[in-house]
Amino acid sequence: MAKPRLAYVCQNCGAVSQRWQGRCESCGAWNSIVEESAGSGIGAQAAPGARKGRVFALSSLAETDRPAPPRTTTGIAELDRVIGGGFVPGSVLLLGGEPGIGKSTLLAQACAALSMKDRRVIYISGEEAVDQVRLRALRLGVAGAAIELAAETNVDDIVATLSHGAAPALVVIDSIQTMWTPLVESAPGTVSQVRGAAQALIRFAKSAGAAVILVGHVTKDGQIAGPRVVEHMVDAVLSFEGEGGRDLRLLRGVKNRFGPTDEIGVFEMTGRGLAEVPNPSALFLSARDAAAPGAAVFAGMEGTRPLLVEFQALVAQSALGTPRRTVVGWDAARLSMVLAVLEAHAGLKLGQYDIYLSVAGGLRVGEPAADLAAAAALVSSLTGRTLAADSVYFGEIALSGAIRPVTQANARLKEAAKLGFRRATRPQPSPDAGAEKGEPTADELVVHACKHISELVAEIAAGAPSSSPNGARASPRP
Repeated sequence: MAKPRLAYVCQNCGAVSQRWQGRCESCGAWNSIVEESAGSGIGAQAAPGARKGRVFALSSLAETDRPAPPRTTTGIAELDRVIGGGFVPGSVLLLGGEPGIGKSTLLAQACAALSMKDRRVIYISGEEAVDQVRLRALRLGVAGAAIELAAETNVDDIVATLSHGAAPALVVIDSIQTMWTPLVESAPGTVSQVRGAAQALIRFAKSAGAAVILVGHVTKDGQIAGPRVVEHMVDAVLSFEGEGGRDLRLLRGVKNRFGPTDEIGVFEMTGRGLAEVPNPSALFLSARDAAAPGAAVFAGMEGTRPLLVEFQALVAQSALGTPRRTVVGWDAARLSMVLAVLEAHAGLKLGQYDIYLSVAGGLRVGEPAADLAAAAALVSSLTGRTLAADSVYFGEIALSGAIRPVTQANARLKEAAKLGFRRATRPQPSPDAGAEKGEPTADELVVHACKHISELVAEIAAGAPSSSPNGARASPRP
């Protein structure tokens, strides 16, 4: 009998090596290489007795008589927004999030909402017993929902059960790391098992027309655990985020083949489960101190949703040889660039100060349009001058100090006017861009077009002074 060949597979990226080593040469992860059978690993040969390929029928892209399948909405508006308006039949979604963040709670509420529409919903748990799932449903007040439950980890048995009877509208697999198939000779949770289990469930979803949600664990740095190949196999990747000590939860679309990416849904964790937040801008701004220097409101965009958040900055005299630069909720490299532009093109001396910048509310902002709001908060804290409480800021800062236009300016202005803001500082529109349809009028919002960072600094320095805790004062050089 031939000795089975062995391979060493990285559980983080799926790279294969011929010997064990402590650090993966492909992704740099430590202690992630596990011994697996080469017959079931990446690049495995065809199994003995495998049939030859068959000729299948092709269809034309120009076929217009076949309408698109309708989406299946859950009735939870924030969830439907992130996935693009509802579940697409035959789609597979991967949901990741830290332990205890509320993934199972969200899915239980979604399953209950969908079952109330007389749709067949199946919840397969590989981590909890059926009674544990029932206890959660009882706490959430959805124990009477017609959800079919099972505690199983064998993927072949799961697919056979799902194929029996009417096709389900939604299937939840919690979690994909606990699933295994006897066709793969490795332990559950390894790269080969996760990939093989995911492929079997994806094949079922495409053939039966059922939407499947795979729950994935996350690593210490917030990435979905397991091979990244699974993220490429599924149709959508959702990330459920939140901070410890806060009730706010964000459902973010990282990838979506059937809708916009970077869309977010906002929830609040309560004693009865997750509650939708229909107006997240008001929630993020509810506790702000408009009379304190160093606070600027940013009119941002998350996917197709305009969102107003507060940037808070603190510029304090440093007693260290190397001043601190601390950022929460924003890119630290972006802060360094804004500070360099303020020094080079606005005449501000910031090298002797400790600088702290935070996005209030626990939201993480990634778009370049936040440059102007961050700069306004920094200048306000440095000069001790309070920004107008009814002003918003957005715009990208170039290395030359110029303020560059950003996308969807009209939606940002409309959201600011709806929440009672009366002034906005924005980039100068490009000459070939006409007035946008539905733009707020001058009575609703006074818009100041800023061309250069020096204009912003001069405007803040000319404002009404207020007391500053560190006594710092600065003004632009002539």
